[in-house]
Amino acid sequence: MVKFLQHEEQRNNFLGLTKVVKLGTIPDTRADSLGVEHPMWIEFARSMQGIMAPAAEFMANIAAEGAGDSLKTLDIAAGHGLFGIAVAKRCPRAEVVAVDWPGVLAVAEENARAAGVADRYSLLPGDAFKADYGSDYDLALLTNFFHHFDRGTNVSLMRRVREAMRPGGRVMTLEFVPDDDRVSPPEQAMFAIIMLVNTPLGDIYTLSEYDAMFREAGFGDSKLIELPNAPQRLIVTSA
Repeated sequence: MVKFLQHEEQRNNFLGLTKVVKLGTIPDTRADSLGVEHPMWIEFARSMQGIMAPAAEFMANIAAEGAGDSLKTLDIAAGHGLFGIAVAKRCPRAEVVAVDWPGVLAVAEENARAAGVADRYSLLPGDAFKADYGSDYDLALLTNFFHHFDRGTNVSLMRRVREAMRPGGRVMTLEFVPDDDRVSPPEQAMFAIIMLVNTPLGDIYTLSEYDAMFREAGFGDSKLIELPNAPQRLIVTSA
């Protein structure tokens, strides 16, 4: 985990914290790691598996409730792939489509083979905002992704996801979700500064803000589920 959290680029970003706070965003002269296939995300895929595995198992169990053994699943910004892989392991006939940059998906493919689900695990390399997702998904996974972007960008992505979902499908969002006061719980609130120094417009969002964004994109109700022993929270939204 430390290999990613202490990645040279992230450390350097915090060295410029004072300037970023004054500007309210990162300087225009600094490279944006979100717009290209940045090698930092390959490190993320390899290094963050241990800490994400319990959340992946928890989410897969919820996804499987009342769904039978077949779930067509879209895993956006799949990274290491553990979330989609956990669904495939939990539901014997689930098919997973993983979206991410090619180099990152190579890590996810390795993990899918190791988990014995490679025959039901498809790769869709490219930009999550441009890729053709296909259609008729029962489940979409959006894990640790929305916090990189501003509200308008998130709504545009949510609309694309909504178009790919079948009626009655669900979106599962794993995020740092603070209470409405935006300063509690502290683990959620502190994540905002990480987005401030690492992204042009990223931020944390409350449940009410997520609910409003999803509704604007054409979704229904959203509910919050607490994860055991984890700083993140799960939002389940109906299509």
